[in-house]
Amino acid sequence: MAKLFNQILTSIDGFVWGVPLIVLILAVGVFLTIRVKGLQIRLLPRAIKELFVNEKSGDSGEVSSFAALCTALSATIGTGNIVGVATALVAGGPGALFWMWIAAFVGMATKYAECLLAVKYRTVAEDGHIVGGPFYYIEKGMGLKWRWLAKIFAFFGVCVGLFGIGTFTQVNGIASAVQSFFDPNKEDTVSILGTDYSIAIVITAFALAICVGLVVIGGIKRISSVSQVIVPFMAILYIVTVLVLIVTNIEKLPGALATIVEYAFGVKAVAGGVLSSIAISMQKGIARGIFSNEAGLGSAPIAAAAAKTKEPVRQGLVTMTGTFIDTIIVCTLTGLSIVMMGSYKVVGLEGVQVTTHAFQNGLSFLPAEVSSFILMVCLVFFAFTTILGWDYYGERCLEYLSNKSKTAVQVYRWLYILAVFIGPYMTVKAVWTIADIFNGLMAIPNIIALFTLSGVVAKETKEHFEKKKQESK
Repeated sequence: MAKLFNQILTSIDGFVWGVPLIVLILAVGVFLTIRVKGLQIRLLPRAIKELFVNEKSGDSGEVSSFAALCTALSATIGTGNIVGVATALVAGGPGALFWMWIAAFVGMATKYAECLLAVKYRTVAEDGHIVGGPFYYIEKGMGLKWRWLAKIFAFFGVCVGLFGIGTFTQVNGIASAVQSFFDPNKEDTVSILGTDYSIAIVITAFALAICVGLVVIGGIKRISSVSQVIVPFMAILYIVTVLVLIVTNIEKLPGALATIVEYAFGVKAVAGGVLSSIAISMQKGIARGIFSNEAGLGSAPIAAAAAKTKEPVRQGLVTMTGTFIDTIIVCTLTGLSIVMMGSYKVVGLEGVQVTTHAFQNGLSFLPAEVSSFILMVCLVFFAFTTILGWDYYGERCLEYLSNKSKTAVQVYRWLYILAVFIGPYMTVKAVWTIADIFNGLMAIPNIIALFTLSGVVAKETKEHFEKKKQESK
């Protein structure tokens, strides 16, 4: 039964993430890159500088621009950066990492555009909190006749939160890492519904559900305050650890880079012929890249809309850096460590086990338990903050879908906590496939909106910098 279920999910995933959607997402990213004149490259230093600029006292919003970015990063820097990259490299070969870079490059323009639109078209709810995102820029930017498209986006947004990125994949990744460290041979188990599970997984499920519940009840301000502390800490810890791995094995770096390019263009085939190999690398790399950095997915704009700023372009620049940090830096470091250590070729390894193998072999000067512990801690923090961020996204989507029903949001929170609790008991393959499917479905209405409103993005960008130029004279 489980095998048939996985086959059905795989077929649906192959259809959703087929050539049409991949081409659509890349085409819109390229189109937006042209419309904003390569802004993601030209103004990246300025965007990074804007991270540390204080908001003006009169700016409207609920949290600082940096806090909004941290909330967005809390949702993007997660298991996709550790488990997701490993899964992509095993299925699509090292070339998948190259296509992640391409997805990130054009995705920065996409992220800039969607977050600009989120601030421009945001609105204030009756109780005073700021709400915004694709559903509002579809409705207000494209017109009320497109509200049905906004509703579709909101529906899939709720599904992604409950069944995709927000819960199952993150909790499953945490549970796998905890079990691999504390009970790798499943020596201490308990039977649940006829299946034996490690006690480490059961304890993890309870602890996570409680911790998530304590935070999500507090809404965006509590989520952002937690994210501002955890996100920088976890990112720095992980980046430093992987840099040490790369530097201590620097002789393997040139070969790893060559391997990535060779697999990306079919010089070395993953499966089938050259074209088949390239297609698999592209599909796995782009799908996993979007899963990780969420550019074009429409999630980050929901957090960006809450930022204290009157300048849509400024917030677009700030949030755009999230894609750079997530994929160009964090995912690249993970991918390089896996390719350098050849972990993607080890038969029988899946998910976090692949990255664990890379850490244990790449940091061979440390006891295996220490390197595994570092990876486990990073993964737990990465996934925990993603769970928090996606609760907020799901709530805002449901708020729009239910005409701002507070009861619906409260019920959603409890269902979300329940999903966190049961996540560890699902199989790795099924979890990631479900996440991929909902990702693709959520991206479609947002991509349509970004293409339609690209003129607004171009106009806002031009007027903003012309105004800044005049002010500087």
